[in-house]
Amino acid sequence: MKKFFKVLFYITAAVYPAVIFIFLVILKLPVRILSLCIIVLSAAFFLSATGKKKNTDKCKTLDWKPLLSSILFLAAGLFCFLTNQIIFLKLYSVVISVTFLLVFGSTLFRPPNIIFRFATMQDKTIKGSTSEKRVESYCRRVTAAWCLFFVCNGSIAAFTVFFCSDEVWSVYNGGISYVLMGLMFAVEFIIRKQVNKKMPRVYTISEFKADSRSDDYILCYEDRWSKGTYKTWYDFLSDTAKIRFVINSRPVQEWILHCEDYWYFLCTFVALLQCRKTVLLTQNITVEFLSEIKKTGIEFLTDQSVPDSLFIPDFIENSARPSESEIRNIPVINSGDTKIMMYTSGSTGKPKAVPQRMTEFEQDNAFIISKWGEEFFKRKLVTTVSQHHIYGFLFGISLPFACGVPFRRTRIEFPEEFEKLDDEQYMIIAVPAFLKRAVEIEEKPAMKNPFIFTSGGVLLPEVAEKTDKVFGFWPVEVYGSTETSGIAYRQSKNGLEWTPFDNAKIWKGDDGCLVIVSPYIKDPEGFATADLVDILSDGRFVMKGRSDSIVKIEEKRISMTEVENRLLQSGLVEDVKVVAMEDIRQYLAAAVVLNAAGREKFEGAEKLVLNKYFHEYLMQFFENVVIPKKWRFVEVLPCDVQGKKHKEEIIALFTGRGKRGEQK
Repeated sequence: MKKFFKVLFYITAAVYPAVIFIFLVILKLPVRILSLCIIVLSAAFFLSATGKKKNTDKCKTLDWKPLLSSILFLAAGLFCFLTNQIIFLKLYSVVISVTFLLVFGSTLFRPPNIIFRFATMQDKTIKGSTSEKRVESYCRRVTAAWCLFFVCNGSIAAFTVFFCSDEVWSVYNGGISYVLMGLMFAVEFIIRKQVNKKMPRVYTISEFKADSRSDDYILCYEDRWSKGTYKTWYDFLSDTAKIRFVINSRPVQEWILHCEDYWYFLCTFVALLQCRKTVLLTQNITVEFLSEIKKTGIEFLTDQSVPDSLFIPDFIENSARPSESEIRNIPVINSGDTKIMMYTSGSTGKPKAVPQRMTEFEQDNAFIISKWGEEFFKRKLVTTVSQHHIYGFLFGISLPFACGVPFRRTRIEFPEEFEKLDDEQYMIIAVPAFLKRAVEIEEKPAMKNPFIFTSGGVLLPEVAEKTDKVFGFWPVEVYGSTETSGIAYRQSKNGLEWTPFDNAKIWKGDDGCLVIVSPYIKDPEGFATADLVDILSDGRFVMKGRSDSIVKIEEKRISMTEVENRLLQSGLVEDVKVVAMEDIRQYLAAAVVLNAAGREKFEGAEKLVLNKYFHEYLMQFFENVVIPKKWRFVEVLPCDVQGKKHKEEIIALFTGRGKRGEQK
């Protein structure tokens, strides 16, 4: 019986104007008799809508929509019966328009808007997707359009109530208004289809298909965007097919990959995953390092001149074009089954391999895209970072491929190269050490609205401020590591506090170091870092240095990071690294790069003068026992392309094995 009343009520509500016209105009039924019929029907449906409904919690539930409609009908019927005036029955259509206007309009001021809510209920993939902000913006415009419709429809309905005949009222409210509503739905549907075509599409390395993008879609370019200097989607499909042929011709499971050329790297990396091989990524290809990881049964793919390796340009540039079937029928990549080993060692020391999967990489990318995707979509991408490290891989290879953002084929190696990037807007992926050099260039780059990410080290606020003055953008810093991927971000113009990624849970361990649990960390217990932190009440945190930078000198604990910061504050030092040394006793040693002011101040001075000056300067802050006992003044500190200082090479400066550019 409840379902019967429900169906009957909805049918009556839909044809309500026609029912009123038939009973009053054609059958000439008395107003009070008609109002009694409406009162009975609405009362029955009111009781049906407010009845008990069993659910898992065995509690009463109310459906407010039919309840509200039945109350409106009931009120109209009662007023009509008491006053014997048909006007109250005819005002129902006006009240409905006003009600919808209030409901829709209120969500414009208290987001998310109602159309966006409907959209996310129907398609749960919208939330957190690349297009979420664009979809919400579009839905807001649609909500505003419906509000305008309800204003116009309600106004016309009110006009027919007070100034038109019953026939005109019935024709408009029972026919024309429904036709107009249908036209609104149809027009919005057509516009939505067109808008969807323009929405950016994300196709990750593990999810793309041969037809994900058009054959002429540009993925990669050289120095300038001109004909013949870029690589297309079809080039990508063709080149990966060539590399698959080479890989499948050798019964080897593990492959070392090193490519300075970003295009060769992308095609080879994807081909290896398509062939279900284990990929060993390394930036270091010195003989000593390779001897540690290149065991029997492991092949080496590279675009560099390295003995006992497969030269990628040979079989990409010189091989015959694969058949269309080989190009189009691409193997499936299962992100959860991918095996990637990232080596984190510098130019010396034992290799350390960190196992990775595309699953965690693409989850990291998804967050970056959801937060800054709009910035990526409107730019070309350049990077100063090696793609063999996690930051360079995520931001220089995986992200631009997924977003379809054209990336430069070669890495930016010199700050002067930025001067040529004046043709379009650029996304710059950099490290603090490179930005520090870039802000010192004499000629300001004529770049158009760049967006800059930086990671891999601490970006000093003064360098960030100079970057803003030179490039017109204050860099977004991302904090993370090979083991954890992305953890937090900040723009130091807003303070030195770090904001954790939305999907990261952090706390302070017993040793004062940051502990993280996130989807990018496979261990459910999380990962304990060596970074000392203070966690604020709002969930953000402040970095206090690394626990491994704390040493004990003659029973006194001292932070090497604090000593470095004090030297940088002297106004005479451009870069510095303090290391702990030990022979008869333990002591600190400092390798220093003077800035322009420092070089001018100590021009022609003996090294003893510099030693004494900085010793006395540090005496203002520390006890004599913890002040560095050895000093080296060099032109540049040994670093890799990520800007990370090579600790072993710096120690070698004090042991007589590596005095690089030392100033006598």
